[in-house]
Amino acid sequence: MALLTGISLTATAQRSIFLAAGQSNAVGKGDSSLSVHPPAQTAWEYKWQQDALVPLQDPVGEDYQRLQQAATGSLWPAFAAAYHQRTGDTVIIVPAARGGASCHGKARLGDMDTWDTTGHLFSAAVAKTQAAIRLSNGVVKGIIWVQGERDANAVNSGVLDVNEYSDALCRLIRRFRNALGAPIPFYIVLTGNYKGHPEKGFDAVRKVQTELAQTIPGVFIVYRGTPDFFGKHWMTDDIHYNQHGLNHIGATIAEAMKK
Repeated sequence: MALLTGISLTATAQRSIFLAAGQSNAVGKGDSSLSVHPPAQTAWEYKWQQDALVPLQDPVGEDYQRLQQAATGSLWPAFAAAYHQRTGDTVIIVPAARGGASCHGKARLGDMDTWDTTGHLFSAAVAKTQAAIRLSNGVVKGIIWVQGERDANAVNSGVLDVNEYSDALCRLIRRFRNALGAPIPFYIVLTGNYKGHPEKGFDAVRKVQTELAQTIPGVFIVYRGTPDFFGKHWMTDDIHYNQHGLNHIGATIAEAMKK
């Protein structure tokens, strides 16, 4: 049952769809009691199991087809509220992330799955996005990518070469654009650090992300401050961002997109 009805379906505001993809910080490990609440009728989440658009609020996402629900707060309500404020668009979020997921298949950790061709996450994300397009008649305005910690650890351990990570991320961008239409903007939140682990692998991942944004048209770095989160006390543990950090990321990337 579709829950997006009435005013929202007949409104003149453009329906802007964003695929929210990556690993655990894209899923969200914050605190829903501190989440932003977008104004009514301005922000929606596509629920795959219901084939429905429901008002966007944490915990965003659903445990379905290997994708996961936020536990309990995420960055997506803050993003949607800020993006609507800046554009007037109706925002539709398609959450498609899983904790521990890798970009390259060689970095895969057990059943955490991978975005590479050997995994299931890419096909699930594309199918979910296509279903949201059909239901809402919206336009995909971008893919927001929050991922890299798993591959950085794999680089640290010698399992993965940094060039292999670069190739995997390039291929992933190309696969998304082939499936959903080129040239969809690909927005990257730079990977943060993992306390107690060497920064070498994380620096290498961030360098690749930055270089790809400089060389591939339509790829952008929209948030750079995650390595500073420990000093700001914006972490819930050694690797996950708390709600203050998540809210800041969401508002900042909306502003960056507008610019």
